[in-house]
Amino acid sequence: MKFAERMNRLGTESAFEVFARAKELEAQGKSVVHLEIGQPDFPTPVNICNAAFQAMKDGYTGYAPAAGILEFREVIAQQIAQTRGVRVHPDEVAVTPGAKPILFFTILALVDAGDEVIYPNPGFPIYESVIRFAGAKAVPLPLLEEVDFRFRMDDLIDAISDRTQLLILNSPQNPTGGLLTAEDLEEIAYLANKHNFYVLSDEIYSRILYEGKHQSIISFPGMKERTILLDGHSKTYAMTGWRLGYSIAPQPITEQIVRLMINSNSCTCSFTQIAGMEALLGSQDAVDRMVAEFRQRRDAIVNGLNAIAGIDCLKPTGAFYVFPNVTKLSLPCDAFANYLLTEAGVAVLSGTAFGEFGKGYLRLSYANSLENIQEALKRIQIAVDKL
Repeated sequence: MKFAERMNRLGTESAFEVFARAKELEAQGKSVVHLEIGQPDFPTPVNICNAAFQAMKDGYTGYAPAAGILEFREVIAQQIAQTRGVRVHPDEVAVTPGAKPILFFTILALVDAGDEVIYPNPGFPIYESVIRFAGAKAVPLPLLEEVDFRFRMDDLIDAISDRTQLLILNSPQNPTGGLLTAEDLEEIAYLANKHNFYVLSDEIYSRILYEGKHQSIISFPGMKERTILLDGHSKTYAMTGWRLGYSIAPQPITEQIVRLMINSNSCTCSFTQIAGMEALLGSQDAVDRMVAEFRQRRDAIVNGLNAIAGIDCLKPTGAFYVFPNVTKLSLPCDAFANYLLTEAGVAVLSGTAFGEFGKGYLRLSYANSLENIQEALKRIQIAVDKL
């Protein structure tokens, strides 16, 4: 069967592939601890679910405006103004079914074939996938363990060229849990203004932070005019299956995102948007409890991994992932990840699933119970002892 050539440039997410393999092993009777999927294991808060039910009863079951329901966009604009310290008009907000479309639409709207897009590596694999799909050149920006999985500013400067159209940031980061500093963002803002490129700031983990306060590139001088801020409800409110994301961007870019919405999805589910409004305006107690639980799990998994000979693990500042260094072990990271799944019954991801600079690492999600994390650590210890 013949497919379009562009499909050869489109990647995938290894997390779903490993998850499928793990489920097959479970179907065969093998016990598997799942540390591969980046999905909160908490239920969506009841007040959000109730808001969706009521919205359905109230008739929010038809088409919505392609940009999103105005009342919801007004709430998002107010929230961004409060949390990022910039004035936002509802016409600068676009609501999408999940946050991934923002990534797709931004690149399709701004990047031509031959343009260059700088992206974090190791990083969310869809970044590189969509860049290549659009026919642009994907320029990796190494995230380095020796600088707490940030990037060296000299590496960014070296990556910039006269073809640079877009820089993708992700802070807190997937897969490392690293966090950019205010000093990093200030320097990035200077470079973006100097070299006239846009920044796509993926802030989907902005509320899952264990130290300090989240800071956004959009807050820095001159950056509101050249930033596309990506956020959503999946991680913060345990709403992965609800598919609810949004962007904040200059109005001309937002108009292009809305055009792409019309041509692809028509609109985002109406009652989901009403539920999303309740998520932002209602009690945040469930979010606080979830982050507190993630902090406890983070400490347990970091301490447990560092107690295993041959594994070194930094303590992440945000998100719900650890990215341990396994270069001292006798197996390369991809083989070790496969070994843990098939022999130990622990599903993890190889660092190479997140790019070439992930070589020598694993990604483990601690979006699982403390009990299961402790069981996984026992199994990993036994598996390492057998090498």
